[in-house]
Amino acid sequence: MDLQEQLKKLFPDHTPSEEPETSEEMVHELYIQKEPMICKYEKRNGKPTTIISGYEGEPEDFKLLAKEIKTKFAVGGGIKDGEIVLQGDYREKIMQFLKDKGFKTKRVGG
Repeated sequence: MDLQEQLKKLFPDHTPSEEPETSEEMVHELYIQKEPMICKYEKRNGKPTTIISGYEGEPEDFKLLAKEIKTKFAVGGGIKDGEIVLQGDYREKIMQFLKDKGFKTKRVGG
């Protein structure tokens, strides 16, 4: 049984519209700041950690940026006290990724 036939049985009075459905997706633009973002390396509990800080935009934008970085590099981490904390040493890759997005970066430590 076709889906259209099932819908006709459920809603006999409904007539489908002939207009094509349009969906407008809003592409969210991240705030690109003038000051560089700090990308540093630390060892926490004996494990390598990459920390990104210094973002001046909206906290929601920072969360989107963190999610994008974690997905792209397949790494665990989170946001804590205005910093993105990632498991592992990914400074070079992350700095290049941020530069490609238009951010300025500054390497600190190690």
